[in-house]
Amino acid sequence: MPTVLVFHEVDDVDKWRDSPKREEFFGARGVSVRTFKDQKGSNSVGLILEVPDMAALQEMLATEEAAAAMQNDGVRPETLVLLEEA
Repeated sequence: MPTVLVFHEVDDVDKWRDSPKREEFFGARGVSVRTFKDQKGSNSVGLILEVPDMAALQEMLATEEAAAAMQNDGVRPETLVLLEEA
């Protein structure tokens, strides 16, 4: 199962951290998620995802449901960076 690091910025770190949407979205698709926040207090956050495969992740992120979940959590999609395990 591939491991992916995801970095992005959010409007409100506390709201993002406390939101159930991320787990609802990824958990329903067999993806495990660990969350991280910048200790310096910026709006940068990160995730470690264990995904079924990279193609499935790309398909998931291209859905309207993913866009709605990101909007709900205040994710700034233009800042999204995904790093695939080499």
